[in-house]
Amino acid sequence: MTTHHHCEISSPIGTLRLVATDDALTGLYMERHNGKDGYPALAEGSKRDPDWPVLKKAADELTRYFTGELMRFTVKHAGQGTAFEQTVWRALCDIKLGKTESYGGLAKRIGKPGAARAVGLANGRNPISIIVPCHRVIGADGSLTGYGGGIPRKTWLLTHEAKMAAKAG
Repeated sequence: MTTHHHCEISSPIGTLRLVATDDALTGLYMERHNGKDGYPALAEGSKRDPDWPVLKKAADELTRYFTGELMRFTVKHAGQGTAFEQTVWRALCDIKLGKTESYGGLAKRIGKPGAARAVGLANGRNPISIIVPCHRVIGADGSLTGYGGGIPRKTWLLTHEAKMAAKAG
């Protein structure tokens, strides 16, 4: 039986909830996620355990990301989703820090050029925000559309990353 662990951490964009199984991060949620107040429900029996190794590593990496010291996450993660969603989420991780990609561009890159809308839906179902960088996907016209954590957070994350990328040269 899989044991679930969780904790909350403070960040410049609000309190974040981290959720993990024994060996991988399975969720990273914002207080207001997908237009709803609060966090998604925890798995039955989930234990609050900020010292759990996966949660500690994720929290450390997020802290370093928010201070501009970390440009690529290494914490093991395993979001639950369909095969298509998993494909989209893997492709999100290939969008470099400081860069963005349109839904249509992402659809083409995964070999589904007519699936921009489906890519958008999969992007919106990403359970591991920030680390699986769904905030880097934008509208075809460059507009900041559709972010579960809200457009102000998306703007903050993209601005933060652009500064980090510029600093790294």
